[in-house]
Amino acid sequence: MLLSIQNVEVKYGAEKALSMEGPIVLEEGDRVGIIGSNGAGKSTLVKSILGLVPYRGTIRTALRPEEMAVHMQFNEYTDAMPVKYIMETILGTKINKNPKLQELIAEFEFEDCLGKKYTKLSGGQKQKFTIILVMMQEAVLSFYDEVTSGLDFETRQRLVERMAHWYRDKEASLVIVSHYYEELELLADKLLILDKGHVVDYGRKDALFWKYCGRAVIIIDNTQKNRELLKEYEQLAAPAHLIALSCGSKEQEQQLADLLLQHNVNYKRSNSDIEILYINAKNRYNARQNKESGR
Repeated sequence: MLLSIQNVEVKYGAEKALSMEGPIVLEEGDRVGIIGSNGAGKSTLVKSILGLVPYRGTIRTALRPEEMAVHMQFNEYTDAMPVKYIMETILGTKINKNPKLQELIAEFEFEDCLGKKYTKLSGGQKQKFTIILVMMQEAVLSFYDEVTSGLDFETRQRLVERMAHWYRDKEASLVIVSHYYEELELLADKLLILDKGHVVDYGRKDALFWKYCGRAVIIIDNTQKNRELLKEYEQLAAPAHLIALSCGSKEQEQQLADLLLQHNVNYKRSNSDIEILYINAKNRYNARQNKESGR
């Protein structure tokens, strides 16, 4: 066991920001994506684990502080010197004498940024700079909090693909806070779903998908024609512009695919769509909460 969280509560004044019963257990090698809407408690949980905010409850880990690394959502560095020297000072090594650091700089295409001051870097370059610092620590457990927040789609995609490539064959454990589903598709193998400070569910992505969506989902555009065609089929919750249908068996999936092909309807098939999973997990959780409270 790498980390255990149980009965953790965080308050900001009178407001309860986090209330987790647990236990939530992180094993060695786990890559956990924390997902939830704004105010769900994602960053608060990371800060609690790192001891940056006071909490009540139990967070246990055998790791020493130096065995953990963190990329917070907002980072600032001195502008008194080029980032090359900031990097070398923080890491205690020279770039030209450290092959691993040279490899990371090349992996993230950061060579042309080394001579710039921090404030002159673009948003994506600033994120790359901090990611390199985190990865160089080779920590047993690394935290990435909204690592691509504020970046355009193409920059986000390239950055996350490089992170996924770097960690692909490594044993490092990761905790990734993100509201971008495609990032968690690439980086996480487990999901911790939060809503208003409470745990909706926690487990492996594939197990959670089966639980809330079935064997697979068929996703099509939400049009009048498609709604009429599929009115007899039970639908999953989905974004307003889409229709999502659960397939519990291979036969059911084939039947539905044949129907859509007959009517010339384009569709997408998925057995890992995190957005559909998240929406349905949250809806089921809220329905259960409302029922228990008598609403």
